[in-house]
Amino acid sequence: MSRIAYVNGAYVPLARAGVSVHDRGFQFADSIYEVWAVRDGRLFDREAHMARLWRSLEALRITPPMSEAALWAVIGETARRNRVRYGIVYLQISRGAPPRDHVFPSPAVKPTIIVTAKNLDRAVIDKRAASGIKVISVTEQRWARCD
Repeated sequence: MSRIAYVNGAYVPLARAGVSVHDRGFQFADSIYEVWAVRDGRLFDREAHMARLWRSLEALRITPPMSEAALWAVIGETARRNRVRYGIVYLQISRGAPPRDHVFPSPAVKPTIIVTAKNLDRAVIDKRAASGIKVISVTEQRWARCD
């Protein structure tokens, strides 16, 4: 089965999904994302993730690309088209693709929205959980380096 993505109003095969090279998410990391776990076909902690999404859009002053109800419909349809029962739904919204400039664009710029969904291999996840993974911890530096 080929995977399907939702990109700016259209459901397209994942292999053909794309955004402009001028998209501010690509050029400046001027975007937000949210990831929902899907268990037994249901979005896990769905309301808390959606609330964080709206807070993030507001904090970055990115105009929501659609209403919350419409966004839930897109998320659900993307998961349905990909037959996700145990996996993830990934959503990214960027400020959009105005002409390349460092100046903060007008609020009239149309945001870019991408939603993808995929199943995860439960056997692989269970095996990893049973055996554990090795990690190396380091001091968090990102917040001190906002440059």
